Amino acid sequence: MSSQLLDSVLLRTDFQDLQLHASGKVRDVYRLGDEHLLFVASDRISAFDYVLATGIPHKGRVLTQISLFWFDFLRDVVPNHMVTADVDQYPNEARKYADQLRGRSMLVQRAEMFPVECVVRGYISGSAWKEYKASGKVCGIQLPAGLKESDPFPEPIFTPATKAVTGHDENISFEEMCKIVGDEDAHVLRDLTLKVYKKAAAYARARGIIIADTKFEFGRTSKGITLADEVLTPDSSRFWPADKYTPGKSQESYDKQYVRDYLEEIHWDKQPPAPALPAEVARRTSEKYLEAYTKLTGRKLDV
Repeated sequence: MSSQLLDSVLLRTDFQDLQLHASGKVRDVYRLGDEHLLFVASDRISAFDYVLATGIPHKGRVLTQISLFWFDFLRDVVPNHMVTADVDQYPNEARKYADQLRGRSMLVQRAEMFPVECVVRGYISGSAWKEYKASGKVCGIQLPAGLKESDPFPEPIFTPATKAVTGHDENISFEEMCKIVGDEDAHVLRDLTLKVYKKAAAYARARGIIIADTKFEFGRTSKGITLADEVLTPDSSRFWPADKYTPGKSQESYDKQYVRDYLEEIHWDKQPPAPALPAEVARRTSEKYLEAYTKLTGRKLDV
């Protein structure tokens, strides 16, 4: 990967005429009037809860374009908060930044967000695998004995989590979620999450990708309960190449695997400051994001 390509990554947004609403590990969100927000996906990458010093080329555009694909694919199942991703239709104050925003941003309707992550798991991996080994349960759900790492569940399970401002989200039981958002909304969100996941997972499987688990965020708008934020991206989901899937071990994935492996190899103590990445690790990670986009959409990202 050329140094020029690494230099072209967007690590920070600086739109001085726009009001910053929120800034996350990857996305910056700007307020455009009372009704709309501007979501901008940077090329930042985080690992072990810290944003690294090196960005991943094309990452923000991949995340945005995959989300746009899924919003359209799922529009018959659930409303979403998308208004437009056409920079030429943005309000005047945003259009002046068109070159930086094109391909990595979307104008969305503001929503009253539910304070929970709606997590669905089709396969046992990550924190769910650790919890199952210790207790035979995942988020209070009793599961069959004898499951191996990366096995599919008999049926996808809903495992909500609280949203963490920093660090990891915390898994909670469905009963706890009911206390937070109310019984009626909790049941609607659970059923909607499972419905969306099943449709998306079936499509992705036919395209050669297993969606092992993912998380959704929902809010309330004039359309009712609305799908928001990012959707079914390599950052919010565990994507596995179907042709390499082998139960009984951890799987290859279309996400930060190369980054995590490198950080483990150099024995980073997982304390700030987070280290920079070699160009080769950034390149290989970028390729994984781009491959996931192409497999899912059938299109190549214009890079």
